[in-house]
Amino acid sequence: MKIDVFFSPVGLNPPDVQGRSVVVLDVLRATTTIAVALYNGAKEIVPAGSTEEALRIAQNLERDDIVLAGERRSVRIPGFALGNSPLEFAAEAVQGRTIVLTTTNGTPALIAAQGAREVIVGAAVNFAAVVQRCRAALEQHGDLVVLCAGREGQFALEDAFAAGRLAKVLLPEGGLRRLEVNDGAHASLELARHYGERWLRALKASTHGRTLAELGFREDLSFCAEENTHPVLPLYADRRITAHRPPNEG
Repeated sequence: MKIDVFFSPVGLNPPDVQGRSVVVLDVLRATTTIAVALYNGAKEIVPAGSTEEALRIAQNLERDDIVLAGERRSVRIPGFALGNSPLEFAAEAVQGRTIVLTTTNGTPALIAAQGAREVIVGAAVNFAAVVQRCRAALEQHGDLVVLCAGREGQFALEDAFAAGRLAKVLLPEGGLRRLEVNDGAHASLELARHYGERWLRALKASTHGRTLAELGFREDLSFCAEENTHPVLPLYADRRITAHRPPNEG
């Protein structure tokens, strides 16, 4: 079995994901927000690579149920209904709606994963559902890619920790002796050993976490650090992310 971890979509080549199962992680905050929105009844999420593309998609869909959401440098885009804080995506704001979402790091990572066998959207809030799907992918196909969104093309501590936490849980009996991993996976496993299950500590230590706190989003850090509060499995296919409930959730 094989797990590859990439710390950013920058430099990612199509063969790296082609025909493989890919988990995209942007814990602060896009993949957390996507899981929350779908859990709270959003019909689908349509990722866009830019503000202009988001506006174009919304215009082309020509429907009353469209919600524009997104941020640049952690701040809501002017004129958009929602930003990228998961706390904004309550049921009353998203239920039955199609959300067109563009973010600085998360949506580019999702778009970079196109061409994969499947694209899984992962975060702490839906961690168990993601683990279950990843374990099935490893058993069926023997390999997995974990793609961190990073931060503006650079390494992001919170995503690397999340990748390590995921890889550690997925380690087969016998550990690394029975699992082939790349250097990114090795490094992320070391972060997981350091922080253990302390998501909040890792998020607070990250540059992005500190920036969000300074911008007034301190509550987002605590929210994004809670495991398994939103048991939903978001899958990205045909340019849309939809919810797939874990089997034990019905």
